Amino acid sequence: MVLAKSSAPSRDRIVAGAADLISRRGLNAASIREVAKHAKAPLGSTYHYFPEGKQQLATEAVRYAGTAVAGILRQELHAGPVAGLRAFLGLWRGIVVDSDFRAGCPVLAVSVEEPPADETPPALVAATKAFQEWERLLVETLRAHGADAEQAPGLAALIVASVEGAIAMSRAERSMRPLDQVAGQLEALIVGAVGRPD
Repeated sequence: MVLAKSSAPSRDRIVAGAADLISRRGLNAASIREVAKHAKAPLGSTYHYFPEGKQQLATEAVRYAGTAVAGILRQELHAGPVAGLRAFLGLWRGIVVDSDFRAGCPVLAVSVEEPPADETPPALVAATKAFQEWERLLVETLRAHGADAEQAPGLAALIVASVEGAIAMSRAERSMRPLDQVAGQLEALIVGAVGRPD
């Protein structure tokens, strides 16, 4: 994710920095010390703002990323599901390309790491909620634009899962080919589901 501006309050910079670092290295490799350095924030401030440590910071970073993406989706989906899809893809394209294929989605990064035994970490709960919110926004727009009410949830899940997978594949290949291919297929599915582009 894009870091908050250096003029942003220190706490906001730390959260944004944590989201960005997690998107690059994964949760396990994002220590409090590394997050503070990445966010250009004093280590003491990081512990001050996040007294519960890494899990608290990771949870807030995932919430930050989930909310930021949902905000973009919410705004762009007003123009229809294809416009929303294009904005969703454009956001991730920008993050992946601008980072030279080093950054992806912090929500996905947290989701794929093994949680401690017999425990569901708060960051993983936050990731679940982020994915669900993105799907909910897509479902509402798909239905509002004529998609079958029962098929809309499946299509929304397919969109989110396909884009997240394509982000990972694009990073691995250091190419936007997977994201571009997924974009074309998803757009065709949406047009087929709603009967018109927007």
